[in-house]
Amino acid sequence: MAEIMTTKGLAAYLKLHKITICKYAATGEIPARRIGRVWRFDKEEIDNWIGGFQTKRETKKGRSRKPGK
Repeated sequence: MAEIMTTKGLAAYLKLHKITICKYAATGEIPARRIGRVWRFDKEEIDNWIGGFQTKRETKKGRSRKPGK
């Protein structure tokens, strides 16, 4: 069964402010579901979302940069 997190719980988990979490959810920057007036988050989806950033960062590390940029 999926672990569902509240805005407050996710803010603590990601060490972000609750307002930042709500803004990300509203703009679609973070996977979320709106139920009535509140946001809910699936922990597994959040972990996968975070994992996507780590993969992108590792890819960028492998690229060579041109001098002067």
